[in-house]
Amino acid sequence: MTAHAAAKTSTAHELVTTGLDVGSSAVKIAVVRTADNASAEVLALRADRIRRRDLRKVIDESYPTALEEAGVEPDEVAYVASTGEGELVDFRRGHFYGMTTHARGAIFLVPAARAVLDVGALHARAMRIDERSRVLGYRMTSQCASGSGQFLENVARYLGVALEEVGQLSLAAKTPEQVSSICAVLAETDVINMVSRGIATADILKGIHLSMAGRYMKLLRAIGAEKHVAITGGLASDVGLVETMRELVAADGMELEIHTHVDSIYAGALGAALWGAYRHRVLARRKAS
Repeated sequence: MTAHAAAKTSTAHELVTTGLDVGSSAVKIAVVRTADNASAEVLALRADRIRRRDLRKVIDESYPTALEEAGVEPDEVAYVASTGEGELVDFRRGHFYGMTTHARGAIFLVPAARAVLDVGALHARAMRIDERSRVLGYRMTSQCASGSGQFLENVARYLGVALEEVGQLSLAAKTPEQVSSICAVLAETDVINMVSRGIATADILKGIHLSMAGRYMKLLRAIGAEKHVAITGGLASDVGLVETMRELVAADGMELEIHTHVDSIYAGALGAALWGAYRHRVLARRKAS
């Protein structure tokens, strides 16, 4: 569990909301307390890998654990919001589209962000946003492309490397070997050939990061990204990938700053919880009027 807190006013009316980001590889949960003055405090963040388990069971087991970590009783939650594969969250009050939640979560974590790069298990998408987290434009990779978290996980497994080790190994590369940037199948074939040729694992991983980062840069150019870009999703914690993107930005002379945050992988869940708080207050005002 990690926490990111903003200043909150004890005299303002507060409520607790939760966001569940149901992805193809993990379920992320955020428990957030917000006040009428728009300040917010994260009470708990939790991520559970699915690992071939029944997804509904993962959700049903993870949610009460997250509430317990937050010190919150189920009846204290004013609004449960889902995103991603949210139809599997039977107890949700509302659902928000993934781009909407990642944009909101990115602004919460990196207030200066005006573009978001969400790198998930099956695809990557770039969004241009405004200061209110409204999505102004977007582009995304195809599901079969070699720019996804699942592709990187498959390669790491083949190389005998834990996914958590990939970033640091990539940073240690001496002579990176570029792989195909078009198709995941071709890219994986490249990796097999590299291993047979005795290419160092660090150089293979750096080459993969270069290929992936090149795809992401094309997405950012396509949406007209400017200034501050926040990376969200499962690969936001891959330090090697983040550094490779910064290297490409510098090499291309682009006026972009690439940001990540310790809680960036929870951006979707955070955004869902925050939008849930907003919707709850709007509905409450309508009911009172």
